[in-house]
Amino acid sequence: MLTPPRLEGSARLPDGRKLSVAEYGDPRGRPVMWMHGTPGGRRQIPQVAREAAEETGIRLIAVDRPGAGRSSRHLYNNVLDFATDLDYVADILGLGDFAMIGLSGGGPYLLAAAYALAPRVKAAAVLGGVAPSVGPDAADGGIVALTARLQTPLTRFHVPLAFAVGTLVTTLRPLGTPALMAYAAVQPEGDRRVLSRPEIRAMFLDDIFHGSSAGLRAPVYDIVLFGREWGFSVRDVKVPIRWWHGDADHIVPFRHGEHMVSLLPDAELFALPGESHLGSLPVAERVLADLVEAWDREVGAAS
Repeated sequence: MLTPPRLEGSARLPDGRKLSVAEYGDPRGRPVMWMHGTPGGRRQIPQVAREAAEETGIRLIAVDRPGAGRSSRHLYNNVLDFATDLDYVADILGLGDFAMIGLSGGGPYLLAAAYALAPRVKAAAVLGGVAPSVGPDAADGGIVALTARLQTPLTRFHVPLAFAVGTLVTTLRPLGTPALMAYAAVQPEGDRRVLSRPEIRAMFLDDIFHGSSAGLRAPVYDIVLFGREWGFSVRDVKVPIRWWHGDADHIVPFRHGEHMVSLLPDAELFALPGESHLGSLPVAERVLADLVEAWDREVGAAS
């Protein structure tokens, strides 16, 4: 049901930490780096994107953030710190320029890289991405706003919280399919529709229960950082951004996507009518095709 990763491994950073990666598609193709959601990891890439990468000559590379998969545990000071590590991983993988896709909680990390690594990052697509909860770029309301209000206890107790999340994932592994179906049953219509697709369920189960078999602590690290200032302003991100967002998103409100697009200097909003938080996954082939077009336009304009 799922095309397996073409290869999986880990990149060792200068301080000895590791970030694990997985590659899909054409090994000689145009590189696109995929930032997974919260929770998630390097196998959280829908089957349509895996197939499209093979068919259209894209080298699709997913990177586990610290505390996901085989990546070392590490809490950054802010979201921007991740960009330094990603830059190093790109060098290890022999990448020159590349594009990026960021799903949900991967959106802030994508924007950090687009800010810090331009002009190396040529174009990027955000899928229902999280908006800042504090600072001058903050969006009002939404679930993520709670991370700012609870910043002190989250920071103080992030270690036991991360351990608890990792333990819970291990405990639920034998009940993976029933647990996912129970979750789907209480979601809005759009997400129920997405989760009714066997290949989507298989992707989530494989990613959470197998790709993260060494423990899943990254979600807690993400939650802590989402309640802090990101370390940069999205107003200073010059890379072309394509923002895909379900207009019925119950986790990251659609108005957050509109807010972010209004702040980004070069951004376009693609509304997904009737879709909720997971609505961008089934259209990942369209996302990839549009991203490549944006990259070509950026290179053409620069020349």
